Amino acid sequence: MSALPPAWPSAASSAAPSARARARPPVRLLHLEDSEPDHALAMAHLQRAGLRLRARRVETRREFELALDEPWDVVLSDYHLPGFSGLEALALVRDAAPLVPFILVSGQIGEDTAVEAMRNGAADYLLKNNLARLAPAIEHAIAANEARRARLAADRELAASRQRLSELAQHLQTSVEAERHAIAREIHDDVGGSLTALKFELDWIRRHAGHPVIQQRAASALETLTAAIEASQRIMQNLRPAILEQGLVAALQWMTSRFERRTGIGCELRTNLDAHDEPLQLPAGVPLVAYRTAQEALTNVSKHARASRVAVDLSLSGSVLSLEISDDGCGMSNADLAKAHSFGIRGLHERASTVGGWIDLSSGAGGTSMILSVPIGGEFEATEFDQADNPDFGEDRAWTSY
Repeated sequence: MSALPPAWPSAASSAAPSARARARPPVRLLHLEDSEPDHALAMAHLQRAGLRLRARRVETRREFELALDEPWDVVLSDYHLPGFSGLEALALVRDAAPLVPFILVSGQIGEDTAVEAMRNGAADYLLKNNLARLAPAIEHAIAANEARRARLAADRELAASRQRLSELAQHLQTSVEAERHAIAREIHDDVGGSLTALKFELDWIRRHAGHPVIQQRAASALETLTAAIEASQRIMQNLRPAILEQGLVAALQWMTSRFERRTGIGCELRTNLDAHDEPLQLPAGVPLVAYRTAQEALTNVSKHARASRVAVDLSLSGSVLSLEISDDGCGMSNADLAKAHSFGIRGLHERASTVGGWIDLSSGAGGTSMILSVPIGGEFEATEFDQADNPDFGEDRAWTSY
């Protein structure tokens, strides 16, 4: 095995390297060639083209495999080699250094072999009797490889950025649920308790007032106070659905019936889950994600769909929980989904990912269907706000109406 010095002597016919070429680092070139004259001829062509080289020639498979442990900018290879072929050398390069360009240079190579080499990842192929194209082929292969490396680096950075954004979105979802839980508890403990005490006081005043006008004003105040209590209960339920303690089926039954009464839109819940056994089957975090998904979907239906019927289908098939909300409304266009400040659907995608699930959305003139799918078999680790994150979560069971 022989190595060529970094700089070759200049010949009278050699082209002087440009200032730009001199500024570049030498091309690290590995040449798999069993003929010293052929190697020297190839290097001479490259030298005359103004390329600065740091080249090494190897002959055997063993030398080639050892050399691949070092960094190279390009690999040149003959086709007929002692004990193996150029296509085998190409396979070794693809395994050891998949991004390094491989150029096949041979005196005897058929068209079928050349095509196979290109299909297997070779950057180019040349005949030894036409080496004028060798320098441009190397420069093109190196440039293409640099572009490919830059693209891969950009793809990795984009994937990492998406992962960081997803983690941030999940953290925000968890923080929002924790804050909702805290606000709901304050409403229940402070506002609710005060309103209930005030209701008792007003009722006492109404019953003991001797003047009919005072009794009438007290009764009117009691009606206003009752409405305030109902509003605080509704706000608390929206912030933290304590009904989920009775299971997802019960919570969806309550939600759909309340939606139908409030909007006048027919809403039907269909499920194959047992309302009593279901809470034991679902991992922590999944019921809340499903509840919030249905809540957001029904809110969108009431605001935008102009629907007359809504169906909520909850099913457990195999190890996948599916929740589908479908309506017979006007549907959604691509422009609706692409609105700059339309975060509802995007938020549902992020929320679903916190429990390893995903959202499928289809829409047309006949209505819209949104499906939440969550695998619940095997090991599961919820990142959604749940009892593991908040020791006081279990106290919701003791919350009472006021």
